[in-house]
Amino acid sequence: MPVFLVLFLVVPLVEIYLLIEVGQIIGALPTIGLCVLTAAVGGALLRQQGLDTLARARRNLDEGHVPALELFEAVALAVGGALLLTPGFATDVIGFACLLPPTRRLLVQFALRRVNVVYGPAGRPGGGQGDRGRRDPRTIEGEYRRRDSDR
Repeated sequence: MPVFLVLFLVVPLVEIYLLIEVGQIIGALPTIGLCVLTAAVGGALLRQQGLDTLARARRNLDEGHVPALELFEAVALAVGGALLLTPGFATDVIGFACLLPPTRRLLVQFALRRVNVVYGPAGRPGGGQGDRGRRDPRTIEGEYRRRDSDR
């Protein structure tokens, strides 16, 4: 519940406060222009960084490696792009942090230290990386022959 409280109550209130403060300093139209400018620059940066990340992922796949880091970076890019499209300055700061390579890598490494990544067959108990070569005890092997009733 606290996450939703922050997302839907605290973040918009902080954004409104910052927009009002910046608007009082530089004026309403320049503030709106600044919001539009950050969205445009963020969109261009998102496209460029997304293509770079996609190229690295393809290169890793071609070399036979799992592009795990690139997948997490793609998630960070998507979050950053969404935050940059949200009007406001606090979300823009976080959005640009997700788009710039050095800070994005720090954010991804921070997230990876806090999650346990297991890959392998989905929905299978213990189906992680170290489970290769073992058979699923629920699998029954056998042969069958189709017998039609009219023959």
